[in-house]
Amino acid sequence: MAAVLMRFVPCSLGPAVVPRSLSFSSSAAVRAVSLSTTKPLPERVKIVEVGPRDGLQNEKTIVPAEVKIRLIDMLSEAGLPVIEATSFVSPKWVPQMADQEEVMRGIQRKPGVNYPVLTPNLKGYRAAVTAGAKEVAIFGAASELFSKKNINCSVEESLQRFEEVMKAAKQEGIPVRGYISCVLGCPYEGKVSPVKVAEVAKRLYSMGCYEISLGDTIGVGTPGGMAEMLEAVKKEVPIHALAVHCHDTYGQALANILVALQNGVSVVDSSVAGLGGCPYAQGASGNVATEDVIYMLNGLGIHTTL
Repeated sequence: MAAVLMRFVPCSLGPAVVPRSLSFSSSAAVRAVSLSTTKPLPERVKIVEVGPRDGLQNEKTIVPAEVKIRLIDMLSEAGLPVIEATSFVSPKWVPQMADQEEVMRGIQRKPGVNYPVLTPNLKGYRAAVTAGAKEVAIFGAASELFSKKNINCSVEESLQRFEEVMKAAKQEGIPVRGYISCVLGCPYEGKVSPVKVAEVAKRLYSMGCYEISLGDTIGVGTPGGMAEMLEAVKKEVPIHALAVHCHDTYGQALANILVALQNGVSVVDSSVAGLGGCPYAQGASGNVATEDVIYMLNGLGIHTTL
């Protein structure tokens, strides 16, 4: 599968501009991470490919629907088990995703592959289901300021919105995945407390999200910070229900993923060719590249295909 994915050409993402003055360090982040106390590495890791959605949403040039459809179909053929296809958000805020219905109609759905979509609220959820979505994702944040910048509400208000989505999804048998942004740092608040991340993760899991993706949205995390954050979250959410979503702003993504694996995480989000960023997080460069993650996992003897 790695050979197939390597055919994609990375885009130009530009230099990171996360202010160096922000402090993301902690006592845990600066000490050596002990590997002797970690669990054995998982035998299999589920890759959640987010390129068609999280990757393309940050591109300045609008990518035609037919190109997105072709990309998703090629990723399906590569053997990826989960491909996040699009986002049912307002085109006013994310114009790259304005063709979400056309994309959902056009993709060739491969048996055994899931094609979840992002939904910010009940309206987006209804539109997604109408377009044929069989799984959706909701997205919150561990940072108050980032939540207000990203989805125009507080963390608590966002969780209340998600309750409506969860209620409808349960009635209709639609699985829901949860995202938490800024778990290792925020462009507006600096370091984010692991306890706050754990609180939001607990709320999403208790609502009924089958999986919680922990996002280092601006890529400032280090292995020490990842270990500290996971230690807090594992107290509230079972490890089998956790995923990591790492950006590679400072080249720490693979190191952070390895620490997550050593702590029992067996689901990793990634984006083909490192596409991505966040339109509401200045300086957030691309996601970790799917082909780089698979190369590392193959080297560790970990299975990633269907």
